[in-house]
Amino acid sequence: MTRATERAVVGLREAILGGEFAGGTRLGEVELAERLGVSRTPVREALSRLAVEGLVDLSPHRGARVATWTAADLDAVFEVRLALEPRATARAATRAGPDDLAELDRLAHAMDRAGRPGPAQDLDELVEQNRDFHARLVTVSDQAALATALAGVVHTPVVLRNFHAYDADSLARSLAHHHEVVAALRARDPDWAASVMRSHIGNARAALLGPRPLEEAR
Repeated sequence: MTRATERAVVGLREAILGGEFAGGTRLGEVELAERLGVSRTPVREALSRLAVEGLVDLSPHRGARVATWTAADLDAVFEVRLALEPRATARAATRAGPDDLAELDRLAHAMDRAGRPGPAQDLDELVEQNRDFHARLVTVSDQAALATALAGVVHTPVVLRNFHAYDADSLARSLAHHHEVVAALRARDPDWAASVMRSHIGNARAALLGPRPLEEAR
């Protein structure tokens, strides 16, 4: 990836996640090139990259538009994560080496600093660190099928944007979960690791989508 393309990817991703472009907004290459200070080729490559991440919809007839995610779409993403990510975390508990544990621990503490309430809070940095944390777990799990299946959901807006929807309690729980995952990996306890990840994903879902509807009385 060229520097111009990388700059276009980062700039456009930040604009979408920051709410500057609403869902369904048309993304014209000429306008974006002027906005980002690059030529149209890096913009075109950036749009393709962000389409893979689920942030952009590309259509031969409608061009590029900001992806629109319904509550049902997002709930489906969480269902996929609940089916796969605890399993990957359990496998990581039996495979994580000292370097893996050190990096995951570093990221957990970095997320504490980025997420701490106050003027220095940086949710965008927290998003990046969280993505690195989850990606490292999937890598450590060392199962290509799981990695491939999760690739389409761990970088979607449901992961990238959810910290902006957290209240203080939800954020505190999420940050604590990262440390508990590291503790479970250190203990080489796959059941503990999977259980924490299920709680972690459930917390994220509730923060973004709210409580599940009550089942009708039978």
